[in-house]
Amino acid sequence: MSAALRNRHGSTTARAAIAGAADTSPELLTYLAGDASGAVRAAVAANPATPPQAGLLLAEDPDPAVRLALARRLGPRAPESAAQADRRARMLAAILGRLVEDAAAEVRAALSDAVAGLPDAPRALILRLARDAELPVAEPVLRLSPLLTEDDLAGLVADPPAPFTRRLVAARPDIGEAVAEAVAASADRPAITALLSNPSAAIREATLDRLVAAAAEEPAWQAALARRPRLPPKATRALGAILAAHLLEVLAARPDLPEGLACTLQARIAERLEAVAPVQASALEAARAGDRPALMGVLAAATGMTLPRIEAAVAMRSPRVIVAICWRAGWSAAAAEEVQAALGVPRARIVRANVEGSWTLSPSELQWQLELLEDLPG
Repeated sequence: MSAALRNRHGSTTARAAIAGAADTSPELLTYLAGDASGAVRAAVAANPATPPQAGLLLAEDPDPAVRLALARRLGPRAPESAAQADRRARMLAAILGRLVEDAAAEVRAALSDAVAGLPDAPRALILRLARDAELPVAEPVLRLSPLLTEDDLAGLVADPPAPFTRRLVAARPDIGEAVAEAVAASADRPAITALLSNPSAAIREATLDRLVAAAAEEPAWQAALARRPRLPPKATRALGAILAAHLLEVLAARPDLPEGLACTLQARIAERLEAVAPVQASALEAARAGDRPALMGVLAAATGMTLPRIEAAVAMRSPRVIVAICWRAGWSAAAAEEVQAALGVPRARIVRANVEGSWTLSPSELQWQLELLEDLPG
């Protein structure tokens, strides 16, 4: 202890070095856990040699950075608190119990990151993190933990602790039919979009049929449905009748189209191009004349978006957003180049058509850009 007393009055750097050293004795680490410097206490918290007795003290430390270091170190050891029955394991469980209730979300998030993928973490700990109301805390566990059962997930969908909970459950790999049905029945639009965008989600055919029927007023659902890896013939045919114009080509490119639907879709695409041509021409006329208000008015009419939303999107000064709006309007990639320039995108930043005159961005990227606009005014 004499060494501790000598170093008590040394520099913070010196004490922190001792606190972080692998060969520092447990007694000295326990002593340094009460140091006046948060940097020293954080070094103790991060040291694998720190005994549980000191961990109990550090779990109540007033400095969140200290508790954060402790959570990052002890999270991977969570299985020990459930698998063993000795005093050390009980103390570890007590420390984890304090950290999972920590007032600082960053501390709980660090713990969640550490335990999310562990197959033998304490279930009570996983369930508590899954029900956290902070996204950075709940997300790792909801996305990765193998300990969450189908019943657990269905319960989270039925009684979500936060607005994002259903969406994260819906996006989880390999969710079963019961969970998918619960999401579909929830009327939670972002969660249903996430479900339909989840290629590994097991969705009953009847559920898909119901969602297709409701997708006429849900552009994000249409985009997700058109890209699902497997669609029953009935759902595919129904989808072909309601898809927004800019998604027809996505559906037409599927290799599993029912017999005869490909010809029907190609006919609809041709009709769409014929109808779009004069609108695109008027847009290009406004673009070449430098008439931005007229151009934005044509964009609003061609996409079904409100003029305030078009104006807000243009104010973002993002060439990708403007390209996505042109794509939704059914215009060509070459026309989108002129529209970008007319709306103030610098020449060096314009998203150009590819060598075939088509879109450089993928349909998924274009749809994602459109979904960003849903939160804009209008």
